[in-house]
Amino acid sequence: MKANKYRNIYCGKVSEELINKKVKVAGWVENIRDHGGVLFLDLRDMYGVVQLVSNDDDIFNGITKESVISVEGVVRKRDEETINPKIETGTVEIVVEKLELLNKAKELPFEIITAKSNNETIRLKYRYLDLRNKEIKENILFRSEVIKFLREKMHELGFNEFQTPILTASSPEGARDFIVPSRKHKGKFYALPQAPQIFKQLIMVSGFDKYFQIAPCFRDEDARADRTPGEFYQLDLEMAFATEDDVLELGEEIFYNLFTKFSNKKVSPKPFRKISYKESMLKYGTDKPDLRNPLEIIDLTEILANTTFKPFIDATIRGIVVHDIGTKPNSWFNELVEYANSIGMPGIGYVTLIDEKTFKGPIDKFLTDEERKILIENCGLKLNSVLFFIADKQEQVANKFAGLIRTKLGEKLNLIDPNKFEFCIINDFPLYEWDDENNAYVFTHNPFSMPQGGIESLNNEKPENILAYQYDFVCNGVEIASGAVRNHNLDIMKKAFEIGGYDEETIKEKFASLYQAFQYGAPPHAGMAMGLDRIIMMLRDEPNIREVVLFPMNNNAQDLMMNAPSTVTEEQLREVHIKIRD
Repeated sequence: MKANKYRNIYCGKVSEELINKKVKVAGWVENIRDHGGVLFLDLRDMYGVVQLVSNDDDIFNGITKESVISVEGVVRKRDEETINPKIETGTVEIVVEKLELLNKAKELPFEIITAKSNNETIRLKYRYLDLRNKEIKENILFRSEVIKFLREKMHELGFNEFQTPILTASSPEGARDFIVPSRKHKGKFYALPQAPQIFKQLIMVSGFDKYFQIAPCFRDEDARADRTPGEFYQLDLEMAFATEDDVLELGEEIFYNLFTKFSNKKVSPKPFRKISYKESMLKYGTDKPDLRNPLEIIDLTEILANTTFKPFIDATIRGIVVHDIGTKPNSWFNELVEYANSIGMPGIGYVTLIDEKTFKGPIDKFLTDEERKILIENCGLKLNSVLFFIADKQEQVANKFAGLIRTKLGEKLNLIDPNKFEFCIINDFPLYEWDDENNAYVFTHNPFSMPQGGIESLNNEKPENILAYQYDFVCNGVEIASGAVRNHNLDIMKKAFEIGGYDEETIKEKFASLYQAFQYGAPPHAGMAMGLDRIIMMLRDEPNIREVVLFPMNNNAQDLMMNAPSTVTEEQLREVHIKIRD
């Protein structure tokens, strides 16, 4: 590095090649130690740590931890007993000749080296200190490398990078908008984009072939461990004249290359397994299955259609078989029952096969010999196999509970390999679902998706039976990408939105740009969006997404460092024509 006023080499680059040479370094004071009249100081910059040493008691006077200093001195070999193999500069040190205090730090709210063990509230309030921690800093630098790789990969695949507007119009896309009042247009509002959905479709109508963007997205939704409130980033992409298979093949290429490059874990080979939404909900109880877990859910509804066991009558019944656990102690099963109660189940039934045709368990007395025989054959039961029963009057609820029990069993039995990334593709999502609250059909996912069967299915099929060209990429039980073949035909769009509760006037108002553009020659197009924050969280094995975001909000959607959201002045409110009600 070319010499400047403060340094001519980075702390982490000082090596034995520089022994007996004078260097200048700058950084933050990580630690100060007094070893019997000899003072040692660890100096840190972004590239590493180097040890400083001085026999002059006064040269480090007034220096505190995390103070910023610039130092000149001569590099020398460390004594054998002081060599530190844990750092790259561990065989050398700098004998300080001159020190300049650039900025003195006051007492710290927490120790930088142990930042991750502190309460999250104080960490986020002093995030700039939190980020000095080596592990957290590496997360953010890792994020930069992932984004760099993806950007280069997209260019390599022939995509062009465009930027779409941040101030746009509000549209009903599922989550709550962040709205921005207009100063020039009284009583009107912009919205921050939940995704670049409409813009990327318009890019395709504009005649561009392949688009991508590292896109910020804004949704006013609650936080979760894998979802930040307020904003997140995604790799957004779209292709003209593309089918579902084109996008899925592209996604497999990107994900396989990304995960094999940035992780040492075993990655499932291409092509990824494809599972329909219907199959996924039946076998795994979720549309985000963790395929590292070998357990599958079995539909027992018809087998037990004539049961006299009251909780099973007129219910959807699911089963999960686990082999060779029939000898586990009662306490093991009691823990599972307690878990079932904690997620809202009235309990969980189970039977154990104790010989070729005999069950043990409270439900056994409600079974006929024929039902026992069919259960043993259809479920592949063996000696000491346990069959767990999950039932509910509503199919969706039964699926959900079965999925949660499947996951819990996988965890309790250590069936989930933490050293694997197991990918799958979920497709054939239903386009509509029934909303009991509004007594109407609503879009299940993306309203801009092309229905399978086009206008004919919209005209002739029951809405709940219409599937969409929609697909998700799922890894280890986490949805990391979602996409669809877009509806590019105005007549199909009008009919699809009509079923979803939007008349043509509403389409003209809410989706004016697409409504107009589709009348001037729109190509078939398809795409998807990959959740960058989640992907990086998984690659870094972080349990909380905020660990891989530079300046995240807390669980309550507050930026404690910037004190946002905050109040504004009465003058600012008047400028945008807003009055706050009590």
